[in-house]
This record gives sequence, C-alpha cells and structure tokens, in this order.
Amino acid sequence: MQIRHRYTYGLAATLLLLGAAVALLLYHPQSDALWRIVSQQCLPHQQTTGDPAPCAYLDRRQGYALFKDRRGALQYLLLPTVRSSGIDDPQLLNPATPNYMALAWYSRPLLSQRYGQPIADSRLSLTINSRAGRTQDQLHIHISCTRQAVVSQLWKIYPTLGTQWQAVSNGINGHPYWARRLSNETLARESPFILLSRLSGARDNMAAYGLALLPAPDGQLILLATRRSLWRGSLASIEEIQDHRCPQLYPSAPHTDYPAKR
Repeated sequence: MQIRHRYTYGLAATLLLLGAAVALLLYHPQSDALWRIVSQQCLPHQQTTGDPAPCAYLDRRQGYALFKDRRGALQYLLLPTVRSSGIDDPQLLNPATPNYMALAWYSRPLLSQRYGQPIADSRLSLTINSRAGRTQDQLHIHISCTRQAVVSQLWKIYPTLGTQWQAVSNGINGHPYWARRLSNETLARESPFILLSRLSGARDNMAAYGLALLPAPDGQLILLATRRSLWRGSLASIEEIQDHRCPQLYPSAPHTDYPAKR
C-alpha cells in the first residue's frame, strides 16, 4: 500500500511538473506585439500619411498588411488588419472572411523585389503555426524560403497525392504530417483554412494544427498540415519546413538541419 501511495504521489508530481513546463513554454508576455504594430502604427500611418510604415504594404479594402519580419533577409508576414487570434479563429472558417492564404501567396513578388531579381516559386512557401507553436496571438502567415529537403521529399511523393488529405509516409522531421493537392483555381475560390477543417478531427480542434502551402512541380500547389503531438516532441510549429536564411539564394548562409524543437 505504501509503495502504491509513493507511486501515485510520484506520478502526480511528474504530471504537475510537466504541466508547469508546458505552461511556461506556451507563455509569451508580448503575444500582442504584431497586433499593436498593425493597429497602432501601420493603420494610422496609412490613414494620415499614405505610408503604412513600418508595414511594407497595407490594403484596407481586402483587410491585410505585409510586414518585414526581423528574422531572415526575405521573410515577410501577412497580417489581417482586424483582430484575429490565429489558426484557431472561428472566423477563418467563414467563407466571407478574406482568403488570407491566397492573398499571402499572391504577395510573394515582394520577396523578389527585395532580393533584386525573380525568385522561383519552388523556393518559397507559406506557413501558419498552431496555437501552441506560435508566439503571437495575431494571425500571421510566414512568407519565406522552404528547406530544400522538404521540397525534395514532397515533390517525390506528389504523383501519389490526390485532392483529399492523406498521411505523409514517415512524416517530416519525425512529426506527423498530411498533404493534398491544390489547384490554383481552388486556392482562388476556397480558403485553405476551410480545406484544413475537412481533415479528419481538425474542425473541432483547429488550434492544434499547423498549415502550409508550397508549389508543386507541375505548377499547381501542395497543402501541408501537421498536428500538435507533445509525446512526439511537436507543437505543430509547421514553420519548421522553412529556412529564413534562404541558403539557396544566399550561398554564404550556413546550412543547418531543422531548428531545435520549440
């Protein structure tokens, strides 16, 4: 009996410590920083001067801004000009909500402009992290370079993909992933967030998922999703498929493996 009590107390203490560690990991005291930039700087500056600085671009009619992230030479973020927590925002499943993923993909020429010459679509991708895998509670879509190993892996399996979600064999970086084909026409008329909600189990737990979009070898697109799995060391920070240093474009940039698990 005494051994059983000790085991119970030990297990409870372990679970408490694990819970505290996860809570500490997910606590971000400046989680509204991006929203403050958009609402207190970009929008007012656009209205008073016509210049949305520090945002690079702002479209009030379509409701989004583009902001140069401090990480990476080319990484930009697409930010809604209204309050939106992130992938867990129920409004993203409303067909009347702007198609932020499509708008982000159409904004990729901004990276070529900054780079000084055209960048092949095959180098680029969009990512949005899960609630646990993000640091900001304002929806932001990362527009950046893709890790070449990820492109190679997905292009290799592309012929086996259809227009329904299917598991990626062996996942990516040891984490579970799902993929599907997406035509450019479908992207234009239907939000990838709505398409993600059709993945089994996702609609009622959107906060647990990360979503990405990248080009396919035939000029169409690939949608990629991952799900939080603490036991597998994943917070569904799908940004792990990107390399913000863009070593393919900047050969002097050091090549590294995937970033440390967050």
